[in-house]
Amino acid sequence: MGCAASSRGSRRAPPGYEEPAVLAAQTSFTVNEVEALYELYKKLSFSIVKDGLIHKEEFLLALFRTSKGANLFADRVFDLFDLKRNGVIDFGEFVRSLSIFHPKAPKADKTAFAFKLYDLRGTGYIEKEELREMVVALLDESDLCLSDCVIEAIVDNVI
Repeated sequence: MGCAASSRGSRRAPPGYEEPAVLAAQTSFTVNEVEALYELYKKLSFSIVKDGLIHKEEFLLALFRTSKGANLFADRVFDLFDLKRNGVIDFGEFVRSLSIFHPKAPKADKTAFAFKLYDLRGTGYIEKEELREMVVALLDESDLCLSDCVIEAIVDNVI
């Protein structure tokens, strides 16, 4: 009884919500930027599944304007944003992950993110086949068609 009465006027924070000041202290964002990101987050996290978390379909819709279809690149970015590895992105994960792209983020953090993006098997190395898979996925996403010989030449010149 007392619990129901005491929670009547309070607004419940969505799952994974963290205070903007806390996130600003832990990332390259200012408090105002975190607050603006929260407005974006709310739109994304209620676009398909109305639960305050970003599901993979909502992530794909935001990035590629479609929630359908497998896309290695999008899957990798989603997996890197899903820091808790629970299949959804909460607000804290969203802000921490986007912080990598902030102009003031350390270059070492940006490099580490890019490396993880291409290290598909998590071995600590970017293997030739992993690079090939990512090149093919990026070409598919951009509707570019290159022959296998050209793709192999690209991969061979990189590694």
